[in-house]
This record gives sequence, C-alpha cells and structure tokens, in this order.
Amino acid sequence: MPIRVLAATGGSTHSELALKLGAELAATRGAALTALTVVKEGDPAWKATGILSHAREVLGERLPAGSWREERRVGHPAEEIIAVAEEGNYDLVLLGERQHHRLMTRFFLGSTAARVVEHAPCPVVVVKGRVGPIDRLLLCDSGVQEAPLVDQLVARLPELLRGARAVTVLHVMSQMPAGPAVEDGSGLEAQAADLIAGQDETGRVLSRDQQLLSAVGVTPRLKVRHGLVAPELAAEAAEMGADLVVIGAHRGAGWRRILLSDLAHEILATLDRPVLVMRAPGAADREESDREAGAEESDREAGA
Repeated sequence: MPIRVLAATGGSTHSELALKLGAELAATRGAALTALTVVKEGDPAWKATGILSHAREVLGERLPAGSWREERRVGHPAEEIIAVAEEGNYDLVLLGERQHHRLMTRFFLGSTAARVVEHAPCPVVVVKGRVGPIDRLLLCDSGVQEAPLVDQLVARLPELLRGARAVTVLHVMSQMPAGPAVEDGSGLEAQAADLIAGQDETGRVLSRDQQLLSAVGVTPRLKVRHGLVAPELAAEAAEMGADLVVIGAHRGAGWRRILLSDLAHEILATLDRPVLVMRAPGAADREESDREAGAEESDREAGA
C-alpha cells in the first residue's frame, strides 16, 4: 500500500516547495498525494480555486493529470491541516517554510509550521531550500531509547529509505561522561567504528541502526561528530549534500506535549534544506495506546 502524503499549500512561493516534494515522492516512491489548501472564513471562493489551479500547474510538471487528489478547507491553516491529516490517516505531511536570511529572523520557525509539527498525528517535513530527488538522507540519531529514530523510520516510512542512494546515520557527541578515555582525550576523538567495537551506549545505538537499515536493504554510512548538535548537523548536511535530514522530537506529558523542544526548533529554523521530524509518542499517548490494546484484548476474551 503506498504511503499517503498530504502537501499543504497557501499559494505562496515557499508553499510550492511542499508541492514539488510531494510530486517527487509520488513519482519516485509511489506516494498517494493530496494537495490541500486552507483559506480563512470570509475569503472569496475564487481564492482557494486559484491556489489549487496553480497547484495543478506545479504538480503537472512532474505528474500525469489526475494522479493526485485535491482538498480545500476553511478555517485556521494549522488546525485544518492537522484535522485533515487525522481524518485521512496520512503517513506524512509536507509544509513549505520561508528561508530567512536576516540575522534576527532566521532562528524563528513560522507559527503554522511549528504548530503542525507539534500536533500532527504523523511525521512532518518542513520543506526549505532546493527540492529535487531524495537520493541522500541524513539521519540524526540521538540514541534515545524511548522511541529510537531509525526504528520509527523503518517501521513507518521504509519507502524513503529504499529509494535513497546514500544514507548516513549521524551521532553528535556534545558531552562525554567522565572516564579514562576522556582523561587522556582519546574519547573526544572517538569515531563510529571505535564506538561500535567498544560497545558503549553510543556504539550499541549505531550498531543497532546499522542492523535495522541492513534489514531493509540499506547499507548506511555511520558518522560521529563532536560539538553542538545543530551546527554539527548543519555542517554534515552541507558536506554530504543531504537532500533530506531526519530528526526526532519527543512528546512530553501534560502541558509539555504541546511544545517543540528548543533543539528541534533550532534545527528546523536554521537548516537550509528539507527536514523530516519523527515524533516519538509521549506518556499520555502510550497510556492511551495501552488502554486501547487492553480493551481489544478484553473484547477477544469476551468473544472466546
């Protein structure tokens, strides 16, 4: 079954980036694509019609006519995008985002993009910069065991991996625990092969990632960089010419569930290329899932 992709467009130049990436995924990954536009209450009917007409022109440069769906909604853009993603059971949402260049504005992510990333029921790509073939993927794995990034990607979006020509798994070591390797400075220069051979926590994460990717036919390049995560991730993305950067973001419990972490926000705001955010389930999400699983088990037992 093809992945279901929702590309949101508001008719602006940067909105076209989401459409172009959607067309790329439909053409090369067999994605089932929907182009969505949201207009405000009271806007004339011709506004949505004009936006979708332009979307057809953009998509028609890459796809046969009629090979995608169109949908229009009235309301708040972020709320409606999230609602459509939930109702349609989409696997991926695409949002174009303006690339800021001024020093005072380039560290801020647009409010619509931030809200959709925070609340969408599926992974979201914030699309900026050049959009073309998704041949080179950069996966930034923090090693968080709650919901490891590569596990999620393999389980939810394996089509992205299988179609790539090069996949790099990056682990940024921003801090080192105290120990003999640090005292003589050798630990600070550790590379992927050394860490895997030593089988410390980072080595185990990289080894596991390698095994998971190999299972879906991908031979990854494993890379370790040392420093602050966002700058090192940006440097590696530029160095390898990444077409898509994949990061994880984690849901908290209670009021923290609505907040995007400072680090994820910084990465999304500053990188100059498409970034896919894989959201890990938070405590409340897991409790709900456990309740649903328990209810299903009770129903099966009752019917036995």
